[in-house]
Amino acid sequence: MFLFLALLCADPPRPAITGAAHYAVFVKDVAQSRAFYKDFLGYNEPFDLKNNDGSLSLTFIRINSRQYVELFPEKAPGGDRLNHLSIETADAEALRLYLKAKGVTVPDKVGRNRIGNLSFNVKDPDGHTLEITQYLPGGMSFKDKAVSPVRISDRMAHFGIIVGSLSASMKFYGDILGFKETWRGSRDGKRLDWVNMKAPDSDDYIEFMLYSELPDPAKRGSQHHICLFVPDMDKALATLDARKGSYSRPMEIRTGINRKRQLNLFDPDGTRVELMEPFTVDGKPTPSATAPPPIP
Repeated sequence: MFLFLALLCADPPRPAITGAAHYAVFVKDVAQSRAFYKDFLGYNEPFDLKNNDGSLSLTFIRINSRQYVELFPEKAPGGDRLNHLSIETADAEALRLYLKAKGVTVPDKVGRNRIGNLSFNVKDPDGHTLEITQYLPGGMSFKDKAVSPVRISDRMAHFGIIVGSLSASMKFYGDILGFKETWRGSRDGKRLDWVNMKAPDSDDYIEFMLYSELPDPAKRGSQHHICLFVPDMDKALATLDARKGSYSRPMEIRTGINRKRQLNLFDPDGTRVELMEPFTVDGKPTPSATAPPPIP
């Protein structure tokens, strides 16, 4: 009897969280953004969605069969370019019930979105919209899995978001969602700047960009970002240089604090796309920083 009552009172289990699904941004000029992501980075655009009046609601840039960048026409200039980020789960309804049991505000039910997958939204401690996605076999994502043969990268390794309170984000993403810390970084060794949090059932991760004072919403493009893994940065740079067209920003390979070679690109609205090699320059792991965060 006591075991039965304990089982009734136990929180529902957390279903698998299988990685980064998509990153959605507002763009001022859809044609220019398409040129950046398609012509320059080499991705395809498998489908889009229209509003009732026929205007564009959003369009999808495919990185691989499970990862996208979503482009939304901006509603007003000068705002945060980040619309939302999305993680994939094996069971959206089970995750909704799990989050509800943990005290997270969730909708009353999981909905089927316009491309035929299951999804619902929650808010993280910094107010970022986090979409929970479960792909379905009949959804548009799986009807056409074709990927571009000239894409600069076949994997979005992480997305970066600004964080004002490390402790609050660690509780939400770590204690509740089950993400695990893998590395901490500091620019000067005096203050913590980054924390990487790996998804429970994937090598994809979220990078916390730590701030004592959050940047102005119009200046968050370089902080909010996606990271694309490339196996050979020199080859990637040569490819981009050959097809850069109207892209006029400098393209320079640098070694990051994590001792991995990187190349930062920026879409027409300033949202950063970080290319990064998956290994350090000498193959050895980079120790985590021990500096304190800007806010406890």
